[in-house]
Amino acid sequence: MKTFMDEDFLLQSESAKTLYHDFAKNMPIIDYHCHLIPQEIAENKVFDSLGEVWLKGDHYKWRAMRSNGVSEEYCTGDKPYREKFHKWAETIQVAIRNPLYHWSHLELKRYFGVDDVLCPDNADKIYDKCSEMLKTPEFSARSMMTKMNVKVVCTTDDPIDDLKYHKQVAEEGFEVKVLPTFRPDKAMAVDKPAMYADYVKTLAEVSGVEIKDFKSLVEAVDKRHAYFHEAGCRLSDHGVEYVPNACATESELDVIFAKAIKGEKLSLAESDAFKAVFLYETAKMNHARGWVQQFHVGVFRNNNTRLFKKLGPDTGFDSIADFKQGPGMIRLFDALDTNNQLAKTILYNINPVDNELFATMIGNYQDGSCPGKMQYGSGWWFLDQKNGMIEQMNALSALGMLSRFVGMLTDSRSFLSYPRHEYFRRILCNLIGQDVENGEIPADMNLLGKIVADISYNNAVEYFAL
Repeated sequence: MKTFMDEDFLLQSESAKTLYHDFAKNMPIIDYHCHLIPQEIAENKVFDSLGEVWLKGDHYKWRAMRSNGVSEEYCTGDKPYREKFHKWAETIQVAIRNPLYHWSHLELKRYFGVDDVLCPDNADKIYDKCSEMLKTPEFSARSMMTKMNVKVVCTTDDPIDDLKYHKQVAEEGFEVKVLPTFRPDKAMAVDKPAMYADYVKTLAEVSGVEIKDFKSLVEAVDKRHAYFHEAGCRLSDHGVEYVPNACATESELDVIFAKAIKGEKLSLAESDAFKAVFLYETAKMNHARGWVQQFHVGVFRNNNTRLFKKLGPDTGFDSIADFKQGPGMIRLFDALDTNNQLAKTILYNINPVDNELFATMIGNYQDGSCPGKMQYGSGWWFLDQKNGMIEQMNALSALGMLSRFVGMLTDSRSFLSYPRHEYFRRILCNLIGQDVENGEIPADMNLLGKIVADISYNNAVEYFAL
């Protein structure tokens, strides 16, 4: 029987151990998609307690705690962090086989040197030890990033953001690049008329463009796109339920825009048409400035109406969706490719049913201009776990080129999430190592080691030109 989470954790063969320890383990980290708060990096935030840094804003943990019968006051409520942490200790003790179990113990081990398995009996001891460490300069926000060998992070930012914190970090010469990512979802959210007019008004103010129709909306977005580019941004991100299979004329778009500004409810067909054309126009901007574009699709969001009204979005009430994803993507990417305006693109699915669809979709638009121009993104959100990662890599291996994969990201709001890269690398090495042991691929450790190192870090450096 193996020891829990020893140095060979998840590595089930000698080949896997060699690949991980000799080639993957010490590679730096490029976290090209995350939700860290730029202000906390700029101000080099020091956290008061393990409860704050671990439980504040983490809807993954909140979902698990609710499932374990923990009341909301210990999740999003105002109970003291120590009490919340005790509820988390009660939950994690019985959360075996959930990725949170592995992530949490990796975080305790890698940041704080805690090898104990968290449970209610040792919760106070661990809480006190880690909280005291967090109050020291060695555990400030920036220090935790450098401690984990992070080289680049790309945050997620709205076009109306002034990016002052990104600029501050750059001006201060922090050794980790902190770059913005352009996420214009709200600029096309005509299906949310209650907020759309106010958002467009703010967009007009920051862009200096009078927005009166669809054309001027695109002009304003392009102005902000250029502003982000000057601040070092090289990625866009689009969080949509699906890429709509729709189109509209300019006059039709203007009618839809006018209705949304007035707060009128739109039909699904109107909303889809507007978003489809907006995505096309934004994709052209991405190509023109040499950016990478990302599409995160397939989520049913805010499904608990009662708690959404009380707590707001991003509080743990989303689920995998079963939208039809193919037709809209083909319409968008084919139109862009036909006009030679298709930027480097990463597709992320959240429904495992779509694994092979996405893995084959990228092959339609590879053009030989660079390795892996079209990417099938890493296991995301509900697929960000061992089985999800394995199934994503198996689909990519069988139907594309695993060796050109740009690897892992955290998609996290926490400075303690970087061991997710280690988790991914161990799973990757075990996957390849098992094939070696089975005689399915040659035992060429130098070749395989290079592939592992490339997926862990080097491919991202080249792909994002960082």
